[in-house]
Amino acid sequence: MAKQYDVLFRLLLLGDSGVGKTCLLCRFTDNEFHPSHISTIGVDFKMKTLEIDGIKVRIQIWDTAGQERYQTITKQYYRRAQGIFLVYDITSERSFQHIMKWASDVDEYAPEKVQKILVGNKSDEEQKRQVATEQGNKLAKAYGMDFFETSAFTNHNITESFTRLAELVLQANKKDLDLLGGSMNDEFNLAVLEEQEGLCNVSDDTHFVGEETSREQREVEREEDLHKGMRGGRSDHLMVSTHA
Repeated sequence: MAKQYDVLFRLLLLGDSGVGKTCLLCRFTDNEFHPSHISTIGVDFKMKTLEIDGIKVRIQIWDTAGQERYQTITKQYYRRAQGIFLVYDITSERSFQHIMKWASDVDEYAPEKVQKILVGNKSDEEQKRQVATEQGNKLAKAYGMDFFETSAFTNHNITESFTRLAELVLQANKKDLDLLGGSMNDEFNLAVLEEQEGLCNVSDDTHFVGEETSREQREVEREEDLHKGMRGGRSDHLMVSTHA
């Protein structure tokens, strides 16, 4: 059976509600943009495969709710992330100021080796800009992060930003990947994740960077069951009239 990918990373989208996280995700994974975007309840995720330096990388991208009442739920996902996008809206000074709070949460709950990128979204709305590009650059440098201004509406810097974060995660985990090269250890088999997405064509030499034991894989399964249960029996989203 043909191998679909070599490694799988978890990425998180973090930021205030309404900054366009879901629109960024839908543009990257499905090349779709919805002017009236959907406000996420709790967490949701999509997946996409990239090829970087000859390595087939499957990225599982978790879209988190920005509302404070959901943050206890979303913080459960920080500790398993290999890469995080900190997203603000260039037309909202408030969302930019809150990046420091999101970065503090990442420092507290995410793994030490997690890679981060700062994203200023809605760059197409220049006439409404409240946060200068230089402000974003300055903040990113202060935190040692790469910085992109993006627009889900025009597709500006979408692929570039997601690809860059995947590259950073690969670089940060290169030693682990070298050690795992050619391993057939079932502890790194990702079939359980693919079954939950309806994609079961995965080979035994696929590895999940950051996962170390079969016990942790069972925890992953329980997390995704929790995610499904949280969505069961009600609408996953609320409609709001704003766009990315």
